[in-house]
Amino acid sequence: MTLLKRDRTFIQFTERSIMRIALPTMGNEGPKEKVHDHFGSASYFTVWDSETNSIEAFASENEHHAHGSCQPLQAIANLRVDAILTGGMGMRAVMICNQGGMKVYRIAGETVQEAVELFKKGELKELTPEMGCQGHDCH
Repeated sequence: MTLLKRDRTFIQFTERSIMRIALPTMGNEGPKEKVHDHFGSASYFTVWDSETNSIEAFASENEHHAHGSCQPLQAIANLRVDAILTGGMGMRAVMICNQGGMKVYRIAGETVQEAVELFKKGELKELTPEMGCQGHDCH
């Protein structure tokens, strides 16, 4: 069992916890794919399912947009995810995801596999709206 740190609160993550985690990626090469550094500009969303330990990639239909007009819930609505791991996301997008029941975590690692492993170990920090990006070149 791994405990996920959420500031001072601990969330229990067990093998029985079923989670679907979305990551913005540059392509669709599975666990070895590089993670894109910004949610709204990703070419693909790669989803890891903890129940089946499977990874699937889905093309983004929201890749090209002006800052502030990213529609995160629309971009991944049909993917039924519980959390998003990303290098950056705008404040409004973080708020919309949170209102939709999705947690957002600041990513570490360069590949999908590295990021998922760090998430499972509880080593990723939750991204709050106050920590959101102010533009596409924020990180």
